[in-house]
Amino acid sequence: MATEIPTPLLMILLAALESVVGTYALPQYLPPNPFNWLFIRLAIVQVSLWAIWAVFIYPFFFSPFLDLPHPKGGLPLFGHGAAMFNKPPGKDFLNMMTSVPNDGLIHFRGFFYRDRLLLTDPKALAEVLVTKTYDFEKPSRVRAFLRTVLGDGLIIVEGDEHKFQRKHIMPVFSFRHIKDLYPIFWDKATALTQSLATEIAESPIYSSNEKAKVTGDVEVNHWANKVTMDIIGLAGLGREFNALKNSDDKLIQNYEEILEPTSEKVLFFTLNILMGRSFVRLLPWKVNERMRITTSTLRDVCRQLVRDKRDLIKMKGAEQIDLLSILIKSNNFSDDQLVDQLLTFLAAGHETTSSAFTWTTHMLATHTDIQTRLRAEIHKHVPSASSSNTADLVTILESLPLLNAVCNETLRLYPTVPVTIRDSIRPTSILGHPIPAHTQILLCPWATNRSTTLWGPNAAEFVPERWIDYDAEKGVRPEDGRPNNHGGSQSNYSNLTFLHGPRSCIGQGFAKAELRALVAAFVGCYEWGMADPDEKIIPSGVVTTKPQNGMR
Repeated sequence: MATEIPTPLLMILLAALESVVGTYALPQYLPPNPFNWLFIRLAIVQVSLWAIWAVFIYPFFFSPFLDLPHPKGGLPLFGHGAAMFNKPPGKDFLNMMTSVPNDGLIHFRGFFYRDRLLLTDPKALAEVLVTKTYDFEKPSRVRAFLRTVLGDGLIIVEGDEHKFQRKHIMPVFSFRHIKDLYPIFWDKATALTQSLATEIAESPIYSSNEKAKVTGDVEVNHWANKVTMDIIGLAGLGREFNALKNSDDKLIQNYEEILEPTSEKVLFFTLNILMGRSFVRLLPWKVNERMRITTSTLRDVCRQLVRDKRDLIKMKGAEQIDLLSILIKSNNFSDDQLVDQLLTFLAAGHETTSSAFTWTTHMLATHTDIQTRLRAEIHKHVPSASSSNTADLVTILESLPLLNAVCNETLRLYPTVPVTIRDSIRPTSILGHPIPAHTQILLCPWATNRSTTLWGPNAAEFVPERWIDYDAEKGVRPEDGRPNNHGGSQSNYSNLTFLHGPRSCIGQGFAKAELRALVAAFVGCYEWGMADPDEKIIPSGVVTTKPQNGMR
């Protein structure tokens, strides 16, 4: 698809053309250096007139969205543009959904009063995500930034390339294949509990009331990153990273550096979205150099992993169940394409579950009654972490009502990607309303998943029981019910954690299975609370939702 020339640049090019014509046609009326004299004046006038039209006239008098409901307030020139970057991510959009009566579309103005649309209704979401999905693409600036970390993998590509990749990667994430990976999930979940036991033993804290009871202060998110990287290493690449044992692993260090939710990283991401990657790259900023070094290192590591795996397949020829082996054997991808897929697997495959597991520990730490009930369910049905009897582990974990409910409820309240954006690439419509090309559409899983319209008055509360079918009137407990996949909502589009349609997360089955195993092993081994019960945990992050100051 051809790159569109920005309007200000067109104005400047037009001014240059007009200056050439004026210089040759009217030289007698112009001072010395006529081209420069004309060009500077024409460029200033034309860009100024365009800016007045684009910022002060079009948005308020000619926008096609003037008839749509919109939120009150907004800052001069900035409108509600800061809503994208406020914390927690999606909070302002949830306020819009709650306070602005609407029929599925809310119009608001972003920076410099640019038109933005927020989708609030399942029917509107279905059109953008399913029936007209290829009328909308991720913004080019977002893709340019994410491409530095994820390569041209499934998350980044659009159009026919996306269709090709999704078609040939889908079999890798079938339920049958994920079922084969459960032993890896469980082994690593067990290893996590053992690593935590070692850390606690090295720096024990003895309770004054229960001297025999040893406790410890643990930063969960750090360990979550390690265990999920180990899992994606074995399940995705067939390679043992030993991240749980080796804190100096180059791959771990690079990913933690890129994805650490510091204020500087948030500013870096924001500028890349607003100004573009090519502009930010020119700034004398240390983050630019670090990003270049870390992403280059990641590509080199992945390229070597692909070579090693090809050699291993040629030498042994044995059946291997990791994702990379299956992709290589399919013969659908070149080495460079496989590197792109690995970058995507490594980032999306460990970052999403790492975030989800971290928030699950927080929810259970602040809802100790649910933690206690879940532990009883785990102890009753699941083999102990030290047991090798895991033959029926898949059936057990998939069927436990409270375990699945806790995982689903956490994923609902803390979607890994709280806000996602689409640009219309051609004139289209949503709910019958005409949508011009280049209109920015916002889908906000954080807000949709907490909408009282879609989830009821307790939408913002942690209520795992909504994911269990049971008859309370007949005295049936939630633990004795059956897990469901709807959480009591009336539409699949009420839950946007993994999106829907052709752009839905292809690895959601993998992520859910991995999360089940981690939570079951962790709850089965430990009882915990927040290190500081009064600490206010702030959801933050550059792209994904992570606790701003870690999780202790």
